[in-house]
Amino acid sequence: MFGGALCIAGTGTSAGNPAVPNSQMDAGFHRLYELRFADARSEFITFEKAQPDDAMGPMAEAASYLFEEFNAQGVLTSDYFLDDDRLLGGKPMKPNPERRAAFGDALDRAQKLALARLHDHRNDTDALLALELSTGMRADYASIIERKQYECLGLIKDSDAIGARLLSIDPSRADANVCIGKAQYIIGCLPTYKRFFLWFDGIQGDRAAGMERLRLTAEKGQYLRPYGMMLLALAAMREKQTDLARTEFQKLAAEFPDNPLYAKELAKVNQKNVFNSPH
Repeated sequence: MFGGALCIAGTGTSAGNPAVPNSQMDAGFHRLYELRFADARSEFITFEKAQPDDAMGPMAEAASYLFEEFNAQGVLTSDYFLDDDRLLGGKPMKPNPERRAAFGDALDRAQKLALARLHDHRNDTDALLALELSTGMRADYASIIERKQYECLGLIKDSDAIGARLLSIDPSRADANVCIGKAQYIIGCLPTYKRFFLWFDGIQGDRAAGMERLRLTAEKGQYLRPYGMMLLALAAMREKQTDLARTEFQKLAAEFPDNPLYAKELAKVNQKNVFNSPH
């Protein structure tokens, strides 16, 4: 989810400088976490019109389509995340075709703009983050929606390499950790024999390291901080770390009271039988 999922620096940020807040991006992501997808896109499109050369706009627009599809499919819930058959395997889903086309178009625009910027400014942190997240979202769609598990491995490796480069330039870009952390954690949940073959392809899973990456986003991220909190809470549920899961969902439910999913997940954490999934 977002990341293989899925913050993003604001407009006008030069390489190595802190992220610059942007009202449209902030408002758009807040609406995204409230599950107000059309309203979120309206904010992102406003940003795109004002900053037509900034890859962050179409990247955020793509994220809105992916989140909407994930919400429709029940992906960002403990029912999905604690079910090994669904998380680590399963059959292809049937996505909304219009949403799929719009998602792909937004990703194409984001990656084209990011690569154009990086051609002239190879260490531009905004462009690197947009490229990392858009690549990670392609991997998410391939692995989660289409179930093309092995076809997405190259995308995961590319996303991780871009994220590692970005963090080496500016470690404060905590949102870059979410792609790396989610991939590390989920791959770490695979059976040993599957991880063994992935190891030969240069892809390693580590559940503890993945959760630490998610924690960094959950604590220090900008636009993806709530997403990092949610993934960290879901991972904590799998790891039977009840207090951590409860704390993250309590904070999310308080920050986004109009999103019923967080309150529902918090209630599940408080049920004694929620941690019965083998992993």
